[in-house]
Amino acid sequence: MIRLLFPIWSGRQRLANLLRYCSKNSLLDQGVQVHAASLRMGFGFDLMLSNDLIEMYSKCGVMDTASLVFDRMTERNVVSWTALMCGHLQNGNARATLSLFFQMVFSCLKPNEYTFSTNFKACGILNVPEIGMKIHGMCVLTGFETVPVVGNSIVDMYSKCGRINEAVMMFNVLPVKNLISWNTMLAGYTLAGQGEKALLWFHRMLENGEIPDEYTLTTVLKACSRLGKIREGSMIHGFLITSGFPCSGKAAIAGSLIDLYVKCGNLAEARRVFNQIGEKNVISWSALILGYAQEGNLAEAIELFKQLQNNSKQGDGFVLSSMMGVFADFALVEQGKQMHAYAVKVPSGSEISVSNSIVDMYLKCGLLDEAERLFNEMPARNVVSWTVMITGYGKHGIGKEAIRLFNQMQSNNIEPDGVTYLATLSACSHSGLIKEGEEYFSQLCRNRWVKPGIEHYACMVDLLGRDGRLKEAKNLIENMPLKQNVGIWQTLLSACRVHGNLQLGKEVGQNLLTLDGENPVNYVMISNIYAEAGYWKEYEQVREMAKAKGLRKEAGRSWVEIDKVVHFFYGGDDTHPMIDKIHQVLKEMERRMKEEMGYVHGVKFALRDIDEESKVESLRVHSEKLAIGLALCHGGWDEARVIRVFKNLRICGDCHDFIKCLSKIVKVVFVVRDANRFHQFKDGLCSCRDYW
Repeated sequence: MIRLLFPIWSGRQRLANLLRYCSKNSLLDQGVQVHAASLRMGFGFDLMLSNDLIEMYSKCGVMDTASLVFDRMTERNVVSWTALMCGHLQNGNARATLSLFFQMVFSCLKPNEYTFSTNFKACGILNVPEIGMKIHGMCVLTGFETVPVVGNSIVDMYSKCGRINEAVMMFNVLPVKNLISWNTMLAGYTLAGQGEKALLWFHRMLENGEIPDEYTLTTVLKACSRLGKIREGSMIHGFLITSGFPCSGKAAIAGSLIDLYVKCGNLAEARRVFNQIGEKNVISWSALILGYAQEGNLAEAIELFKQLQNNSKQGDGFVLSSMMGVFADFALVEQGKQMHAYAVKVPSGSEISVSNSIVDMYLKCGLLDEAERLFNEMPARNVVSWTVMITGYGKHGIGKEAIRLFNQMQSNNIEPDGVTYLATLSACSHSGLIKEGEEYFSQLCRNRWVKPGIEHYACMVDLLGRDGRLKEAKNLIENMPLKQNVGIWQTLLSACRVHGNLQLGKEVGQNLLTLDGENPVNYVMISNIYAEAGYWKEYEQVREMAKAKGLRKEAGRSWVEIDKVVHFFYGGDDTHPMIDKIHQVLKEMERRMKEEMGYVHGVKFALRDIDEESKVESLRVHSEKLAIGLALCHGGWDEARVIRVFKNLRICGDCHDFIKCLSKIVKVVFVVRDANRFHQFKDGLCSCRDYW
């Protein structure tokens, strides 16, 4: 009898080994053949092989088939359930993982350590600490809390969910603390923006005799980078050199060092580290490329990207997405198109993250039709794809289209996340869709998986504030179950300014200065609301307070791309070689607008206590007008064309009125992207309907 069974069971083991090989190497076609062979040999309901099949299909990204195998099993064990949970998690469906976990618990099957650790990861990804705490309670009851892999996963879950105090408590009760435990806490503090504590934790780790690995060092360097602590980062760099650590051979550490020096404004040192790397990889290239781009040195960033291509290294999805993001932020549509053309030719260009970045680039450059075409042609879309388009519609003031897309997304079984809800609420706010915004906010509050954050409440404050419901907005802030922050009060103060409610504005301004008296934006906003009400004495007092603290707000600047060259302007800028011609064109346009339309400057937007003539002069040299003046100098204004101008701050009321009138007397369509949204000016009207 044993002789008869032996070849059968050895065949079973060979099938298992083949499936595990296919799983390890993501060989789907071969795995399907092994699956067929197992069915022919009579192993269709074999527990071990079915578990291996679930893992193989999961690793190959075919979750429908993995689930089908699971559903057809006549017998399941904890490995079966855990394999399918891991598959869903690895393929980006953490909700399905948690859903399976509770189904398994209700079926009276006991989880093992891998089941628990997988579901703690799912809780961290979804940011659902309440569910994580329930699973933690199960671990305590079953004794799994003391198992190292589970204990570390609990620490990681609390860290990822922003519950850093609970993470510390769990760390302290771990019976065995290994390097993974320490690294998890380091990453937790860094992720929570508590870089100082991350550095203290690193020193404590060294005092406990733990030897840092590559992950430890990259995490600590990231903490230094975020804090801007170049001294501490340089000391770690020195420690690595003196200890003989092969920085140049460790891609992640070299990339982290470059990122540190870039973030701390020392591009020369970043370039030196880069030049010392023997075998440069994409991480190193991307860190330096993005460093130059973020510093505004786009020419050097583009040159480095060309060198990357010339070195026979194809930019990976991260580099392509990041570069596309730079072109999107600066609205460099020509460079973005070139990068799009390059992405089509390389394998990584087909990655969904790259496609999302390309759509985002076209949206941010104001090319809505092109973005829509690409979005509709995408072979696969994830939640980010839909969110990018919803955000784009919102920024263009097409709120109803954003809502249509949000509903379509859900009908396609793509569950919205917190960012999607934020994009939808913002779209409602920009388009004055008050009722719809309230409806989606209520839907969010009822959502089991996504909880409203401070940014969602800020959107509702903006929605109510724009509608003049200032008291309701204030009550919402005071009664929300979250800690108030500067941003949400700034949103309400902006609404007070729009509706001229000085009394409430003063109260809100005081709250702002109490929360953050070192933020120059707060002083500017408060002084502006006094200026618009004509309270010049109070205006000067607030300005003097900011000046005494040495605070300066970000300067407003606008830019326009002409013949593939980007021209930047600041308010009152007189450095451009064509500045005299620009002023001449603008004055000619102003003369025609006065004669044909009775245009007058909105001097109330010149927020200074000076005479009327001086106010007019100050309004004439706003950065967006100078950029438009240059564009009119190149190409004229008698032929139908589109001029795109971009601004880092919100467009002022006078410039908005000026461009509206200008679009009435010339054949040009003006598209202006400010910090909040797009404005398309055509035939004397703006797409925002003066609601921005």
